[in-house]
Amino acid sequence: MAAYAERVRQMGANPHLLATHVSMYAALFVCWQRNEYCNPFPVSRQLLMSYSRIASTATYHKCIKELETFGYIRYYPSYHPVKGSLVDWPEDKYDNRSADHLI
Repeated sequence: MAAYAERVRQMGANPHLLATHVSMYAALFVCWQRNEYCNPFPVSRQLLMSYSRIASTATYHKCIKELETFGYIRYYPSYHPVKGSLVDWPEDKYDNRSADHLI
């Protein structure tokens, strides 16, 4: 949990990220917990939008894309109407362990 709090602090210091990004990151963390901390873990747009309280699909896609661009997540879209997309935590820049050990 300490590493999660540190990641959120890092996000707060990033001038390119907004509250919606932090909210989406928190929603991803909840999904990861509910999937018993396995990587990668499945996610659905509907569930993430509900958890993060993001109402617009455009904002959802923007947040996911930018979280991936800035290195906070790895996103594997499914494009299948029933199968969920997958998300993985990237390797930490400061540690050789994967981010799932840090969060």
